[in-house]
Amino acid sequence: MKINWGTGIVLAFIGFISFILYFVVRMSTDDRANHDLVTEEYYKKELSYQQEIDASKTASEMNANLKVEKTEEGLMIYFPERFDPKKISGKVSLYRPSNKHLDTNFPISLSKTHLLIPDNRLVDGRWDISINWQYEGNSFLHKEKLVY
Repeated sequence: MKINWGTGIVLAFIGFISFILYFVVRMSTDDRANHDLVTEEYYKKELSYQQEIDASKTASEMNANLKVEKTEEGLMIYFPERFDPKKISGKVSLYRPSNKHLDTNFPISLSKTHLLIPDNRLVDGRWDISINWQYEGNSFLHKEKLVY
């Protein structure tokens, strides 16, 4: 059987389309190609963005800056010493951009002016840390990107 040039072009198109469809199906069903959103409810988070801006502004106006430092025991967060640690409450959120299963939240309960996040909870790599805390009715926010 002899294949003329018109049949060859049609077979080439069919082969090319099959090749492309194979990779589309393979990538859409593969677990390694995870297409997660950055955050689960990003529309809801976007609505509260003005509150984050206000809390960051309050922290800078009241000179309530935090210091985040890597130590032997883990990640140490130092709160301003002029604040009473028993009156500080809030939440520390650790966000891992490469793996959402490593994201964690810690409540803030202090007896001293520092908070320690143990080393066994953190994996080496990039982390986005967000500390929302309240003191005597004022809300504060500290955001930082760090490599652990």
